[in-house]
Amino acid sequence: MSFLSKHMRKYLLIALLLIIPACTEHPPVMTDGDAEVRIVALWEHIDDENNAFHLPLSNAIVTLTSEYGIMMKSTNEYGELFLSNLPTSEYGISVRRPHPDDNSIIFVGSITSLTLISGRLTQDTILAKPISSFGLSINEIYVAGPVNSIFYFYDQYLELYNSTDSIKYLDGIMIMRVSGNNDGQGPGADENGDGSIQGVTYAFKFPGSPGEQNHPIYPKQFLVLAQDAVNHKSMVSTSFDLSNVDWEFYNQFSPNDIDNPNVPNLINMKSDHTTDFFLNLISDVVVISTGEDSIWTDGIRIDTIIDAVEYQTNPHPVSRKTLDPRVDRGYVLSPPRYSGLSMKRREPGLDTNNSSDDFNPVHTLATPGYH
Repeated sequence: MSFLSKHMRKYLLIALLLIIPACTEHPPVMTDGDAEVRIVALWEHIDDENNAFHLPLSNAIVTLTSEYGIMMKSTNEYGELFLSNLPTSEYGISVRRPHPDDNSIIFVGSITSLTLISGRLTQDTILAKPISSFGLSINEIYVAGPVNSIFYFYDQYLELYNSTDSIKYLDGIMIMRVSGNNDGQGPGADENGDGSIQGVTYAFKFPGSPGEQNHPIYPKQFLVLAQDAVNHKSMVSTSFDLSNVDWEFYNQFSPNDIDNPNVPNLINMKSDHTTDFFLNLISDVVVISTGEDSIWTDGIRIDTIIDAVEYQTNPHPVSRKTLDPRVDRGYVLSPPRYSGLSMKRREPGLDTNNSSDDFNPVHTLATPGYH
């Protein structure tokens, strides 16, 4: 038996030596991870004689998002970026940089969906457009309600984030739910072509007037704005204690609204509106504006909008996207009702005005006050 085993081991070794070269002689001709992309970013410059020229957007931050995560690079002096060794996937690509002459204006451009395939070079151009840059964004939207069987959703909150290195002030800033204008082009559309969006149904504001400096949000600070600043865990154990949040929506025109005396109030601007600041659990539009245009009946001027997010429940919605693309070019996929999950940005401050790219497609448990 030992003699046979010895010879069998000998023949097996010879067979393996013959097989191994055969396996390595013809490697695969294309492996995942060899995709290449060349992006050219441009911006439109208008000279004193009103002539328009496309100039390279040099040193712009380029953000690539895919199923594999986020990659951040920058363009060269010619507005170009070349990347290789990328895995095959569908990418969202955005560019962003301040205006060279005015830091209050930022250039933003994006490609919503670009398929990169291993072994192939893909080239595209992004024309960035100027938008107002305030540095304040909606970082998290929690509307679904906690895990429960009694249809409890009163623990809704919004989370704001200051992505800049300077103090911002909230005085007079408006927080709006835009769910009207359903007989026209839809919530958040520029119905009259006058540079304003229509459909404001709820409008609350921080105390004070735009330009005042009484209510700061510090650099890299998160602020939580609760529908009701109470311990919701006492009602539903799977909920959150929001009794110590930063701000609370309070409707002074409602005799029944909860008012936590230890939490400052955002106040209702519509005297005919007597309910709390509710958001739809699966589909809605949330808008933050400077408050410089506070007459919502004729629309809110787009140039006063700081940030806006549209969310929907269906990745291929039957109803069309309605929020004006100058405000937000995409939408966020909302989590299931009564799931305890929220909608969060991929990274705090990542705001390219395309929520489809900016927000994480994977919903996680709500995290009020931190990312």
